[in-house]
This record gives sequence, C-alpha cells and structure tokens, in this order.
Amino acid sequence: MPSSIKRSLVFLCVLCVSAVNRLPAASIPPRGNEISAADRQSLGEGVDALAKQIESLKLTLKNKPDLLALLPDVEIYWKAVDWPLRYHEVIDVKKAKAALARGVERAGQLAEGKTPWVQAGGVRAYVSKIDGSIQPYLLAMPKDYNPAKKSAPYRLDFFFHGRGETLTELNFISGKGEAPPATGDHFSVQPYGRYCCANKFAGEIDTLEILDQMKRQYPIDENRVIVTGFSMGGAACWHIAVHYADLWAAASPGAGFAETRQYQKMDKDGEWDALPWYRKQLMHLYDCPDYARNLSMLPLIAYAGTDDPQQQSGDVMQKAMEEVGLKLERIYGPNVGHKYEPGAKKELDSRLNAYAAIGRNVVPKQVHFETWTLRYNHMHWIQIEGLEKHWERARVDAEIAGAELINIKTSNVSSLIVDVPASGGVFGPGAVVTVNIDGQKLEVTSNNAKGLHGAFAKIDGSWKSLAQNAAADGLRKRPGLQGPIDDAFLDSFIIVKPSRPAINPKLEAWTKHEVDYASNEWRRIFRGVPREKNDHELTETDIAESNLVLFGDPSSNAVLAKIADKLPIKWTGQTITLGERTYPAADHAVIMIYPNPQNPKKYVVLNSGFTFRQADHKTNSRQIAKLPDYAVVDLNTPPDDSVPGGIVSAGFFDEMWKLQKDDGKGK
Repeated sequence: MPSSIKRSLVFLCVLCVSAVNRLPAASIPPRGNEISAADRQSLGEGVDALAKQIESLKLTLKNKPDLLALLPDVEIYWKAVDWPLRYHEVIDVKKAKAALARGVERAGQLAEGKTPWVQAGGVRAYVSKIDGSIQPYLLAMPKDYNPAKKSAPYRLDFFFHGRGETLTELNFISGKGEAPPATGDHFSVQPYGRYCCANKFAGEIDTLEILDQMKRQYPIDENRVIVTGFSMGGAACWHIAVHYADLWAAASPGAGFAETRQYQKMDKDGEWDALPWYRKQLMHLYDCPDYARNLSMLPLIAYAGTDDPQQQSGDVMQKAMEEVGLKLERIYGPNVGHKYEPGAKKELDSRLNAYAAIGRNVVPKQVHFETWTLRYNHMHWIQIEGLEKHWERARVDAEIAGAELINIKTSNVSSLIVDVPASGGVFGPGAVVTVNIDGQKLEVTSNNAKGLHGAFAKIDGSWKSLAQNAAADGLRKRPGLQGPIDDAFLDSFIIVKPSRPAINPKLEAWTKHEVDYASNEWRRIFRGVPREKNDHELTETDIAESNLVLFGDPSSNAVLAKIADKLPIKWTGQTITLGERTYPAADHAVIMIYPNPQNPKKYVVLNSGFTFRQADHKTNSRQIAKLPDYAVVDLNTPPDDSVPGGIVSAGFFDEMWKLQKDDGKGK
C-alpha cells in the first residue's frame, strides 16, 4: 500500500478517535483545515519522494559524518509537510509545496557534498537527544561572515518567539522567509522551542542543544551570548535567564509572565488554597521570583509597553529583586500595548550591545546563587551537588577574597563543588587555598592545568573535603537525578509497554489509555514521536542510555517485574503498599519516578508521561509540573483533561530517595 494512502487511512482513524474522545476547546494544535483530495495526494507523493531521498542519503553519507550531521536540515522539510498530513494539522498547500521543493533541493546539494545554506542562514535543524525528533530553528548570519576567512568569535543572540497555536513546523519555517535578514555583526537564532510551551521542559533543553550546535559549526564567542524574547517568548526569557544565569552575557524579556500564582490570579477565587500541598511546592520549579537573587550575576533589561497588561511580569520581578537588594533595569515603550515601540527598541538594542561588548565574566570574584532543586545547580565556579531538603530555598554566597582564600556561606546545602578554572588566572599553580565554608576552614591545592577544584560535603553537621567525585557515591538525589516525574523527560527516554495482561481489567484499560495519552500528548505538545518498545524488546544499551517509562504493573510489564522488589513500594495482585498505607490493587495504580535499579544513573518512571494535561494548554503559565515524585491513583475516578485519575496519595521522596516520615499520607 502506498504511503500516501496509508496516511489518508491514518487521517480517517484520527477522525474516528476524535469522535469518541473529544478534545477540549483549547486543544493545541487546533484541528486542521480541509484540503482537496488532489492536493492531499500530490503532497503525499512529494513527502514520499523526499523520504526516499533522505533514506538514500543516510546510506551514501554514512562514512561522511560531517555531511551526515547536516541531514536534519533536509529532514525538517519532510517533517513540516508529513505531520500536517498525517495528524490532520493546519496546512497551507502553497507553503507545503515550497517546503518540499526546498527539501528536494537541499537533498540534491547534500548528495553532491554541497551545503550552501550553512553559510547563508535560514532554516536549520538538529536531532534532539530527548526523543530523536527533528527540531528546527531560524538562523540569521552576520553580514561580514565569511567561513573562508579566520575571524574573531562572534556574538550570538537567542530570540524566543511568542505564542502561536497554529505555529506548526511548516508555519514556523515558512512564516519569516527562507533566510532571516542579516544581523550586522552577530549571529541570531530563533528556536522553535517545541512549538508552544514557553521553552520549558524539552523546550529549554532545545536551547542548550542549539547553543552547542552553534558552537560546533560557527565561531561563536560563548562569553557574548544574549537571550531575549517577547510575550510567551518573554516568559521563556525570564525562565532561561534566572535558571541559567551564568551562561549569558545579558538578557531581555519582553512582557510575558514570570510565575503562575499572581499571573493567574489564583487567590481571587480560592484556587490557591484548594491546591494540594505538593502542587504549591512544585511551583518553585519555574516561578522566576524564587530565583531573583541569581540576577545579581546577569545584566537583565525588562521591556514592556506602557499600555501592556503583561508588564505585570516586570512588576513581579522588580519586587522580588528589591527584596534581595537588587534593582531591575526596565525600558517602557510609550503609549503602546503588547508590542515593541521603535524608539524603545532602539534604546534596548543599544544597551544590549553595550553589555555584549563587555561580555560575560567567566570568573566573577563573587557568586550569589539560589535554587530549589538540583535540576538548576550551578552558578559559575559553584556547583551544588546536594540539598538538605528539596523544594526549600537553598543559597550560596561565595567570594574569592584573595590569592589564598575563598569564603562561602550556605543555606540548605549538603554538598558542593568549587571549580575555579585556570583560565581565570585567579590562583597560581600549586597555590594552597583556604576554603572557609560556614566558618569551617578547609584547604585545597590549585592545579596548573585544571585550576582549583574542591568537593565538599556536610557530614554530621560539619563540612569535610572529599576526593574528586567522592560525593557521587551512594543512592541520593543529585543533579539530573532529583525528580519530580517531569524531570525524566528532559533527557533521552523510552516508553516501555507491557506485553502481558495487567492484574485486573480495570488497570488494563487504564494502562492502555495512559500509554496512548502520554504518547499522543508528547507528539502534540513537544513535537516528537516518543521512542516506544515492548518490555521484551529492551536492550542493555537502552538501559544504559535512557530513562525508562514503564507502563503497567509487575505482572504485565516484564521490566517492572525485574525491579519491583528494589522499589520503595510493594505491588502485588491484592495490594499496593506505600509506607504505612495499603491500597487495594483491584482499583489503584502507582505513578512514580525513581533511580533505575538496573542503572542508578538513569530514571525509571511508572505509568506517566509529563504531568500537565490538556486543560493546562489554555495558557503556558499553567503548563507546569502537576505531580511530585510519586502518587497513588484511584482508578474509580476516570482520567480526564486535568488528572490521570483520583490522586489519593502523593509526595516527594527524601534526599536519599526514601519515603519520608508521612509514609505517603501527604500533608
């Protein structure tokens, strides 16, 4: 059967499913438009032809890694047209035909070893480590860039785009023309950012991966990287700025939102008081005021029109910064609403240019850092490796006080690393440096090649020096392995489906629904098709390289059965036991995240994709983590647009990944 016919059948199946499981009115992306049968067939044939070219290139370029690495720049044109056809998304036939023609052109050039678009800019793409998907971005080139001439490294700007519910890959790569205008003296990147998620979750990892790709392919000055954005992109910029403050030379969020509670007026109708305690704790993951102290390390200019309600984000952040002794630099566009005013934009660009000329301070003498989670654990030469308690404020204030002294004050920190690079020229080779942590004096010797490196942990209330990497031993929450459930989807993951029946029919039906829901929602919101395998297909490489998302129970999922006795729950045919509480297995299920007993450097997740659901798609400020490290679900409450079922117990594991004293009772 030709692929174009298969695609039409898939389309009909989607219609049938939609008739049974109707999506909410705010579903994104919205239902697609109808096109003629002739156009559908023509585009389908074009997609199939480009797919064949891509497969051929994979073979002919397998021994030419530099060229093969550019294949995503072709594949994105295939995806941009295939997905609207396959999943009945919005499609403009003229744009689709132009995209296919461009993809065919690039495929032909790549086959000849030619890559002119790399020097011209325009549509670029890369393969995500998270799900193997092709993700696009738009690149504007410096006017004077010539790859044949050696030049000084260039500044790089990121611009995060606003909300666009019809901004499929096709519209994104077509909407601003094939090649964005040259930027003068710097490179400029606009990430797709997983479409419409305010560059959170997988969207933030996209930013980091694009930055890495840019540094590999172009002469980028990593100390002159600027992040900006407007509207939803302004919200993205607030988030990227406060959570990764040590990566940028300056930042400028335009409008947007900076947190959820005030922006959504959750106190007005009692919504905040009604939230479960763990939902309130999880707000600390993305609420930017909680990280305001980090802006002492990053020049930031907030922009908004004087008539724009979204200047509220600047008001909120200004107050948060004032509370820690900082002043927010702001520019207003006079007499305008939700847009840049030309004169104000000119002034903004001038100030950003001045910050870019100075560049990032690689080794600042002082470091001020706060966080609530080890997901965000670094600030220049300070890395937090352990917290005394997650979801409570942790702070580090550190100062290089002389050629032989570093003073550090901490709060809610159990281990940290001091890593001052030799390039900073602060400590000479062989220098014996006193590190004074909370009044305790420890000594570290500087190394000529690596600079100063020291690892420290609080043991029985006292700080101790550790051999390098010693703090990594043992099962404990650590950077990139600290939860909550959504954290598993910021790195490579595989959905592992059960191959046998569940304990009972109720759980069987729920599992099938949640597997499909997790897979479909990932595709719709994060624009990738998750890697999926049956439990008996999993390989040692999969276990070594990916987080495993296991659906089912110990009787249905063979992988879960192998590790069930090593998890902090007991799940039998009769009961589910969580600490001191027991639930009937006949109508309950477990959702959780935990270090994989077969590879503790990666996660296992039970029975969940990312935890915000369709009801949260109405506004990006609600697309936040909704479940903590574990939850017990009552299956008598059916899953809907807000919850996977009735949540009867939920909570966080402690810093050693053990159940806390409430034993799953909650607070």
